[in-house]
Amino acid sequence: MGSSWQLIGMHGWGSDQRNWDAFEPHCQQRGWPLQRLDRGYGRFPEQSGSWLPQGRRALLVSSLGSQLVPKDLLQQAEAVVLLASFGRFVPKGAAGRPLQQALRLMDERLGAGDLLGLFADFRVKVAEPQPVEHLPPGIEDGTVSDQGMQRLRQDLELLGCCDGLPDAFPKQAAVLIVEAMADTIVHPKSRAALRQELPQAELMELAGVGHGLLSPGLCEQVLGWLDALP
Repeated sequence: MGSSWQLIGMHGWGSDQRNWDAFEPHCQQRGWPLQRLDRGYGRFPEQSGSWLPQGRRALLVSSLGSQLVPKDLLQQAEAVVLLASFGRFVPKGAAGRPLQQALRLMDERLGAGDLLGLFADFRVKVAEPQPVEHLPPGIEDGTVSDQGMQRLRQDLELLGCCDGLPDAFPKQAAVLIVEAMADTIVHPKSRAALRQELPQAELMELAGVGHGLLSPGLCEQVLGWLDALP
């Protein structure tokens, strides 16, 4: 067993702190504390977290999570795991136009009050090629406040305009990119751009796995990577 770590997890768009349910027992087995941040879209209040005095600092971010995590936490991370992530979500040029249109339609559906219908469709895309029933519960299973709806629409806009990793991204941190090879949410060009933006990062490719990263061995693979860091 290597060093003792503390972990902070930041979910992506339309998700909440339950994104990290699968990691909890694996962290407990190691005695590693896991804090779950929350954007506050739905039933859970906004949670920003802070690093503890003891333990090396590892940040787990899913999809848009790198853009949502507080800058001070991001800057102080010694290791960052980017799960089904990107720097720029919408690729430049013709490849990005369908995504921009999809984001506009999603915002229109939210504005029209079709949250349940939108998330029913979105969760299928997140899970595929695995069954949607395998995903953990999402914000659609509880009340979404006016403030939560505002944040969802604000973060949709962020998806459309983010053009790279945040300036606060820790340049000296050890980085693991976990890439879902069957991801239908993050464009292959966006995945390639992230690898180019972080040439020093280690890459873990999950064949046949979609954006929801429904891979039974994932938690142990990620924590094992942290365990092996010098």
